[in-house]
Amino acid sequence: MILDTLENAYRYTGLHEGFAEAIKFLMRPDLKEIPVGSYEINGDRVYAIVAREQGNSREDEQLEVHKRYIDIQLVLSGTDEMGWKPGSSCKHPSTAYDQMADIQYFADEPDAWVPVRSGTFAVFFPEDAHQPLVSTETIHKVVVKVAVNPG
Repeated sequence: MILDTLENAYRYTGLHEGFAEAIKFLMRPDLKEIPVGSYEINGDRVYAIVAREQGNSREDEQLEVHKRYIDIQLVLSGTDEMGWKPGSSCKHPSTAYDQMADIQYFADEPDAWVPVRSGTFAVFFPEDAHQPLVSTETIHKVVVKVAVNPG
């Protein structure tokens, strides 16, 4: 997991070949104005989901893991209190892995909670279980999905 501010995002472009495209999208000056929806950046290798959702309680959300995509979650407004736990430590699956949606949920408790505020992003790799959308307010965010194996 990585947690940083958008102004430092360029430091991570070398971590994965899809990160440069993802960060270029996140740096768009009109990002806060684009409508909720999905945006193709580079086919199914890199794409973005713009969301505006009411946050939920810790009890109403669960840890999730993805196998095919890395999540770069940038909060545009509000605070998303995200839970984190090593995926290898998750022992209580609440769903089977859904290959089409690239997601599996776990009923385990996060090891840490991190308030991700406006202008801050979190990167979750496949080994990172994460529990987003925990807040008492509406969260406006962009999740860029970067394929682990871009080929």
